[in-house]
Amino acid sequence: MKSIEEVIKLFRQKGLKITPQRRAIFEILHENGSHPNAEDIYKGLNSNMPDISRTTVYNTLRELNKLGVIGVVRNAGEDSIRYDPKTENHDHIYCLQCGRLIDIESENKGVELSNEKSRGFQIVEQQITFIGYCPDCQKERKNS
Repeated sequence: MKSIEEVIKLFRQKGLKITPQRRAIFEILHENGSHPNAEDIYKGLNSNMPDISRTTVYNTLRELNKLGVIGVVRNAGEDSIRYDPKTENHDHIYCLQCGRLIDIESENKGVELSNEKSRGFQIVEQQITFIGYCPDCQKERKNS
């Protein structure tokens, strides 16, 4: 993710206000490599900022994504969208048991779909997520 100062500058250039709540959201994302969802961010801020609303969190995340500051990880085995502060091309590994989502560097250049296979879809984004069990959860599954 860009530095917090760069994000603030970008927001101001777009005419968006910088509130303490938004700044706190920027900080959480900047320090967080765990791909949090909106609820994780809300809960993380709510104890120190009881006046923050879920709407503020969702709206700020939507703006950050629209401005290209964060990415979105969809369909990682759960219903909610998770946010990725790393916007460079990369893949993920997702643990089915603990829900951990980890960035992995890949030489993957993407998957090419023929017109027939894309079934008329206009492809605008591509994500590859490998799904399995992390080493900790493998041990736990073996011991139970």
